[in-house]
This record gives sequence, C-alpha cells and structure tokens, in this order.
Amino acid sequence: MNFCLNAQLSSTRSFRCKSTVASASTGAGKFIAMENFVRVAAAQMTSVNNLAVNYATCSRLVKEAASAGAKLLCFPENFSFVGDLEGESLKIAEPLDGPIMKGYCSLARESKIWLSLGGFQEKGSDDAHLRNTHVLIDDNGNIRSTYSKMHLFDVDVPGGAVYKESSFTEAGKDIVVVDSPFGRLGVTVCYDLRFPELYQQLRFNHDAQVLLVPAAFTTVTGQAHWEILLRARAIETQCYVIAAAQAGKHNEKRESYGDTLIIDPWGTIVGRLSDRSSTGITVADIDFSLIDSVRTKMPVSKHRKPAEFWNRSV
Repeated sequence: MNFCLNAQLSSTRSFRCKSTVASASTGAGKFIAMENFVRVAAAQMTSVNNLAVNYATCSRLVKEAASAGAKLLCFPENFSFVGDLEGESLKIAEPLDGPIMKGYCSLARESKIWLSLGGFQEKGSDDAHLRNTHVLIDDNGNIRSTYSKMHLFDVDVPGGAVYKESSFTEAGKDIVVVDSPFGRLGVTVCYDLRFPELYQQLRFNHDAQVLLVPAAFTTVTGQAHWEILLRARAIETQCYVIAAAQAGKHNEKRESYGDTLIIDPWGTIVGRLSDRSSTGITVADIDFSLIDSVRTKMPVSKHRKPAEFWNRSV
C-alpha cells in the first residue's frame, strides 16, 4: 500500500565499515519483533538560507508523516540550510550536539518517529571545512548513526554551473549500515548514487535491505539521470531505495530537480509525489517478504563473481 500527501493540502572496492545496531524496544526493555510490513515516508522540500524557516517546514512534514502512520521519515540533502552566498554553509556549520541538531532530535522524540537527515552541515576538523553528514535519529530522539558523504560533487554540469564541493567539504571514508525496525539500512548521500560499487558493498558485503539516498540533484542532471540511477541501484542490489529530494528554486543561483521517490527491490516506483517540485511527503510500505522473494527467485548474490575472480591474472 502506498499513497502521497502534498503539503499544499529518496563493487568490490575495499572500504571501512561502521555497523550500528538499533533494536526496537518498549520502555520496559522488551524487544519488538519486526513485522512483515512497515510504513516509511520521504520528504520533498525547497530549503533556503533560513534555519528557522526550514525547521518549520520539516516540523510540519514530520507531523504529516506521523499522522499517515509512517515510522521513518527521510529528508533530503541540505534539509536544514541552503546558502545564497559562498561560505554561508561554513558559517552555520555546527557539531552534532549543537542547537540545530538538538532541535531535530526533539522533533523525532515528540512525534515518536525515526528521522533520516541527509546532508547536515556538520562542523569539520578546521574552520575551512565541514562534513556533509547523513544523521539517523531514532524515535526517542537519539542519534543512532552518522555517515559522512564519501563522493564529493566536483563537477562542471553541462549547460549549468561549476561545483567544487571538495573546496569546503571533508570526504568521508566509512561505509555505514544500521539495523533498525525498517530493516538493515545502507546510508548514502546524493552524488554517491553515481558510484555503484558503494551500493554493491552495502548490499553484498554488509547485507543492506533498504538504501537511503537523500539528494539535491541539479535540474540538468536530475532530468537526465535521477530516476534511471535510482531504479538501477534498486534492481541491481534487490533493495528498497528511499530517495528524498530537494526541489525547486532555492535562490537566484540554485535550483534542484526534485522528484522524491520510493522504489521497491524489483525496481517499481511505489512512492512519488504528483508534483516533482512541490513540498510534501510520499508514503509507502516496506514489504520484507518482497525483498526475500525477489532475492530467492533471482539469487544474484550467489551468482556474483568474487573479487578474486576479477583480480586474477589474465
């Protein structure tokens, strides 16, 4: 079952891996068995250079998702802030225990919902750099895991702008998977989507079942590649993909493609807003029996060649 809510009413290369276990439990400490279906939601929004305005939008979407029965809401990259001027993101960057993230932890706790916050401007190791950090918060308001974006967007977009994310961002080095009530989550951010070896690692080396891809694709790259890449990642890994997207015009210089999607392990789109540039949420059910069925009937994990096969001398 899936439906949409519009606010006007998502190889073989060697990486390090951080695995975080996040068991669902009651206040009495009794563990809850994972059900075959669990409802999730993905947001679409147009962030601006105003922390309070973006927080108000996120707060409203959290309430909508909770009312729809979703247990997890995924926000897009740069959910809390998109700067107008060069250097603005560095100025507002904070550590994870700062007031910005504490506010989002409170949102999760008050609505009893998990939040995927992809692309938070976390303060870096020096004043000239930040980390593009995907933060997972549980329904008690606790940070369960973080992932720093591994692939940085240093690109001359055809017919568009030139981007140099590495000039102010530290690249991450760790793969992150998280056990949760929504399955085993593989955590990524935006431009990571173009590197299938990361998703191969998440699925085949670390047993991911759901891949999180918060993003802020440009209009040019989004129109050309967004849906194709997401469906490819879902099909080749036999995972659900939740891709929350920035949408619309943030300022005079920047516009995002939008089109938030939830995709099942067969590559079918099961969640999508009717308007790819509007603010709102889409909701769908994660069906664990479907994951098992697809993987059993087409056992690609058994048919894959091991790293040694490709590395052998010819």
